[in-house]
Amino acid sequence: MATLGNRAHTNAILEKYGFRFQKKYGQNFLIDEMILEDIIDAACITKEDVVVEIGPGIGTMTQYLCEQAGHVLAVEIDSNLIPILQETLAEYDNVEVINEDVLKVDLSEYAAAHGNRPLKVVANLPYYITTPIIMGLLESNLPLASITVMVQKEVADRMQEGPGTKDYGALSLAVQYYSKPEIVAIVPKSSFIPQPKVDSAVIRLDIYDAPPVDCENPKLMFQLIRAAFNQRRKTLMNGLNNAGILPMNKEALAKILVDMGLSESVRGEQLSLTQYAQLSNAIVAHGKSQS
Repeated sequence: MATLGNRAHTNAILEKYGFRFQKKYGQNFLIDEMILEDIIDAACITKEDVVVEIGPGIGTMTQYLCEQAGHVLAVEIDSNLIPILQETLAEYDNVEVINEDVLKVDLSEYAAAHGNRPLKVVANLPYYITTPIIMGLLESNLPLASITVMVQKEVADRMQEGPGTKDYGALSLAVQYYSKPEIVAIVPKSSFIPQPKVDSAVIRLDIYDAPPVDCENPKLMFQLIRAAFNQRRKTLMNGLNNAGILPMNKEALAKILVDMGLSESVRGEQLSLTQYAQLSNAIVAHGKSQS
């Protein structure tokens, strides 16, 4: 039975093992049973599911996952937490705990061991490494069904923002290329120990079977996106030219923008994902015409 979703039980385990939080791992343990249930509900976990949990901590959410999922792989980087997890998860026979850095784990082996069924990722992510983990998963070619994660609220906002807003950026576009993002819960900082300085949000990313835009060269498209937002205050034309990634001169780029119905002074933050795909395709077509 899941017992760790409250402050008293969590503190008892921490005191028993003399555990000390390590800032380098961004450890903040959830102590709100209602939020835990919200996360499990949002992830739509069933006994048919194979789940990957990143950063299980002392096993608070892992217990909930084990009671709902068919199998759980919990990836924990802090070796000091492994003995605790061995105790808190002892009653569950459908969980595997590995002491690894998730950025270095080959999850394709885990997927293959379970028939390459679509994986559901669930995690309370450390703030300092949220983006690398999410992008690593999205770009991994793993059979993913969804990613349901707790992140800093500001980061969750950025993932689902659209053109012309201050939070819209390269992360927004990358997440929206691979998935449909939806914030499903706001989590106050008081729901954690130790208490972080900002509120969090639970966001679910439903992975697309195919991207929502037609892009001939996604690698080029993301190069354009990064170049545009690396120099956010500049016009898109100047940002792309300064990046030195274009197989064309400034005049040719200007013609492409005009043909797309855009001004030469347009900024990168004003383009939608569809427009970035169109721009990338037009640059590819220009290159072919010159060869």
